[in-house]
Amino acid sequence: MPAYLQELTIRLATSLGYVDDETRQRHTNWIWSCQQSDGGFSGREGGSDLYYTAFALRTLAMTGELFGDPAQRVAQYLTSQLTTDQSIVDLASLIYAATLLDNAAGIDIYEKAHPNWRDQCSDYFETLRREDGGYARTAEGGSSSTYNSFLVLLCRELIERPLSNPEHLIEFIMSQQSDEGGFREIRVQKRGGTNPTAAAIGVLKILAALPEAVVTRTVEFLAEMQNDEGGLRANTRIPIADILSSFTGFLTLQDLNGDSEIDKQRLMRYASSLEQTSGGFLGAAWDEVCDVEYTFYGLGTIALLTSP
Repeated sequence: MPAYLQELTIRLATSLGYVDDETRQRHTNWIWSCQQSDGGFSGREGGSDLYYTAFALRTLAMTGELFGDPAQRVAQYLTSQLTTDQSIVDLASLIYAATLLDNAAGIDIYEKAHPNWRDQCSDYFETLRREDGGYARTAEGGSSSTYNSFLVLLCRELIERPLSNPEHLIEFIMSQQSDEGGFREIRVQKRGGTNPTAAAIGVLKILAALPEAVVTRTVEFLAEMQNDEGGLRANTRIPIADILSSFTGFLTLQDLNGDSEIDKQRLMRYASSLEQTSGGFLGAAWDEVCDVEYTFYGLGTIALLTSP
């Protein structure tokens, strides 16, 4: 069975097939124009970055344009990162980018990795695990995080090193649901947020542990996140919508068969308002510069909304 992220890539690519060719090509061209000299992709400043490189590849895999010489250059960059110490976010980005490159272009960067690289990753993940069953951001300290727990689970799927004691992770995730229905990022927070809620539901879906009561409360919470702009907010304290929260929130509503609870036409207008004629998407109404991360979320949102 394909891993969660592989299934999502197929789903988005299929949905994007209903979007016109000009739109797909415009954003493909914009993404490739952002490639750096070393083959990677950067954020709004600085050099190539694993996090942004993974988002660039996610968009290119969605549009079906991840192949050829530019893909080989990406492989060179990713291979150069195999021997460096990475944070959990960067390691997850590296693993996912490598999977996309293999699936789309047939390029296996692990051929040049240490033979035990996957096992080393698995061992590293367990240094992040806490007594409550969740995973923290660093090995040195900190509390369990909903998002980082989701990342570890995704990575374990992709490197084929299954999670031990999944019941403990389920217990942690269930304990993160707030009174208002959303899930918290860390335990000390009182309110849930759109993005940790999406991560929590992702964990429960992967582990086949999603009670109907959780589904109902989550749908109600996410439906409340849509504001007058038409997009979804990150949490109840933030009045402005953003495309990241709009994508993760809507994707989760679709997964829970609750997307009819929001106004999809307004969401489409919101996502389209952030699309730039030269390619790329802004992150929110206040934004002025496109980047590859928000372009993935923007194009993904339009794809999901366009698909019948």
